[in-house]
Amino acid sequence: MTDYELRVIKGCPNTVPALNLFRIALEAAGLPVTRLRVRVLTSDREAQELGFQGSPSFIAAGDDLFPAVAIPAVSCRVYPSAGKMAGLPALASLVAAVRGSGQEA
Repeated sequence: MTDYELRVIKGCPNTVPALNLFRIALEAAGLPVTRLRVRVLTSDREAQELGFQGSPSFIAAGDDLFPAVAIPAVSCRVYPSAGKMAGLPALASLVAAVRGSGQEA
């Protein structure tokens, strides 16, 4: 079974909305929400080791569902959503990314 992880930094204002969005996306894709955990990153070293692209990051089997080219750091992240940049991806984009990750329940 695949593990899913929401990676965030302490104090990220999008942590709770991102967690709710990830749960909804997993359910929509027919995948187990019980395999979802939250990981709070606290250091640049940890961010570099994980290739952390900012908070929040949506992970399936260790891979970022929205790969980006950025210097790993303890920082915020934005996503294109409805023609603008936002702190969360659109639900449809996250569902498509989860389904496209090739992961099965």
